[in-house]
Formats: sequence, C-alpha cells, structure tokens
Amino acid sequence: MEQVALKSLQAEPVEAGDVGLQPTKKPKRPPVTRRRGIVRWLSLQWGLLRAMIFAALSLMLFIAVWHLLTKYRVNIYVRFVNVPSPEQVLARAARALHDPRFFAHVALSCRRIAIGFVLASIAAIPLGLLMGRFRLIREWIFPVTEVLRPIPAIAWVPMSIMLWPSNEESIVFITFLGSFFPILVNTLHGMSMVDPVLVRAAQCLGARETWIFKEVYFPAALPHVFTGLTVGMGVAWVSLIAAEMISGQFGIGYFTWEAYSLVQYPDIALGMICIGVLGLGSSAAIRGIGVLVMPWNRS
Repeated sequence: MEQVALKSLQAEPVEAGDVGLQPTKKPKRPPVTRRRGIVRWLSLQWGLLRAMIFAALSLMLFIAVWHLLTKYRVNIYVRFVNVPSPEQVLARAARALHDPRFFAHVALSCRRIAIGFVLASIAAIPLGLLMGRFRLIREWIFPVTEVLRPIPAIAWVPMSIMLWPSNEESIVFITFLGSFFPILVNTLHGMSMVDPVLVRAAQCLGARETWIFKEVYFPAALPHVFTGLTVGMGVAWVSLIAAEMISGQFGIGYFTWEAYSLVQYPDIALGMICIGVLGLGSSAAIRGIGVLVMPWNRS
C-alpha cells in the first residue's frame, strides 16, 4: 500500500505555486498592422514612386497636346494637318499586334542592334583601357579615332556597301561604328580620371601591373564605361535606323520609311514610337546591369 501511495504522489502534477515557480510567458509583440506596413513601404519607395508619377503625368500631357494639335489641325508655321492623331496611331498599333510582319521588322532590328553593340563593346572597352594605361598605344591610335569619329553614320552607308558583301553585314557594321566611338571615348576618359594616389599606393605595396590594372584602374573606370555603353546604345539606334532607311529591306527603320513612301501616316508615328520604346528599354537594361555590377556606385 505504501508503494501504491508513493506512485500516486509521483504521478500527480506539480503546481507551479507549490514549489514557488512562476509560469514563463512570452512577451507580446505589438501587432504590425497592414496599414503601417503600407505606409512604411511608401516612405521607403517614395523617390521611385515620385519619379514614376511625374513620368506618367508628362506622358499624359504630351499625348494631350498631341491630340489637341491634330484635332484642330494647327497650322502656325509648323503644320499638323497631315500628322496622325493618337487615336489613329493606337488603332494602327492594335492591328500591328496581330501582324507577324511587324514583329519580324522589330525582331530583325533588335538582332542587328545586339550584334553590332556587343561587337563594339568587345572592341572598344579593352582598347580604351589600354589607351588610357599606356601612352604609346594612345599616341598611335587616338589620332585615327579622332579623324573617324566625327563622320556620321549616313556617310558610312556607301562605303559599307562597298566593303561588305551583303546589306545585312553593312547595316551591322554601321551599327557597330555608331556605338564604338562613344564607348571608346568614355572608357578613355574614365581611365584618365583614376586617382594617381591609388596607383602609387598599390605600387608601394608591391602590386604587379596586372593586379593594379584589375583592382585599381578597371573599377575606377567602370562607371564611365557604363556611361559610354548607355550613350553608345542610343547612337547605335540612330545609326541603325539611318542605315535601314537607306539600304535596308527589313527592320523598323525600313518599316517607317516604307510607310512614308506609301502615305501611311499612322505607320510612321507607330514606327517612331516603337523605336523610342526599344531605345528606352535597351538603355534601361544597361543601367540595370550597371547597378548590379557596381553596387558601390548606387546613389
């Protein structure tokens, strides 16, 4: 009987108050409401939201002015009699979305831009770095580039037709030239802006030339390189459209020029808007890559 009573006492739960123990309670956190979370997110993203709001308002204002000028056929020195209205361009864009030929023009222009721009980047960035680091290379190459750089892309069209066996290669070559010189000049400028104190400090620490080039010159010049890439992309689109209008048979530039030849004014505006959107998207892509590659350069 004593053993049974002892087991029953051991099986009974021990009250916290009996042994002087207090039950542990987790501290309650203040509830974060959805409204406070939204307000916090808006405060953190206000700069980006403000820029997007102003961009939307400016585009709406531009479209409104365009609509009024074409609606009332304003003819005060600048003639808006034959300019298509936003409604006409929008209707033509809706039809173009179901037209495979339009997408073929856009795809071919994007392909030409990609090939020419990549080749120009591969050639211009290393050349600019070498010209900025070694004076002898700069003295030999810089005069030639300065003579060729002011020549516009349109002037290169006859020469490119003679140089290359097909129109496709000549158009890519003109696109290459359009983006090559801005990338080269900005890379060279970035190399000239490197602080010489950093170079001397690396040399005093016993760094080799390759290490100095990799760890000092290249990171310091990289923001200027991406500036050149952004500018070069814009000039590449200008050169491409000029080449497609003159010697091309396909592409968004040829589409725009063909619309003018066939007196299809809404197609002209559609081609111009498409060129602007493609240029904006490609430049934004380069800036996004620059933010990823240069996290220290974020503003």
